[in-house]
Amino acid sequence: MTLISRKIDYALLILADLHHRPQGASARQIADRYMLSRPFVANILKELCRQGFVASHRGVKGGYTLQRPPESVSLAELMDALAEPFQLMESGTPMPEESSGLSSLGPMRMALAGVQRRIQDVLHSVTLAELFYMCRPPHFAAHVSFDSANLVEEQQPEAGI
Repeated sequence: MTLISRKIDYALLILADLHHRPQGASARQIADRYMLSRPFVANILKELCRQGFVASHRGVKGGYTLQRPPESVSLAELMDALAEPFQLMESGTPMPEESSGLSSLGPMRMALAGVQRRIQDVLHSVTLAELFYMCRPPHFAAHVSFDSANLVEEQQPEAGI
């Protein structure tokens, strides 16, 4: 079971890239930059556009830009828009009262329902801006050094940029 599908993973990568490139980018540029399938990136961008997360611009300088500020979009909202809603348990599992042989599942189902609510609360509380803050822009390289026993990480532009 995977909570974040490949489609959601790519959508997050695409949105982070567009966040760090306010001028926008084309599907081809994004696919080439991350060595991804161009048709898959194009399909995700079309869906993101249809759902209102990005805007498309036609023409020679066309491409995609973020339509909504990342601070206003939760991870749960993106996941729900691009995939089936998160379910910890199969929804087809009979409720305890539906089957006498499963009467012992009642307390467990209630406990798991509580776990699902907590996971959904976390997914709703995390914004794309928070995730993007944790990402490094692709044109920056992290330089790591050790200062005594502490790990020190600095971001410096790559040479030639």
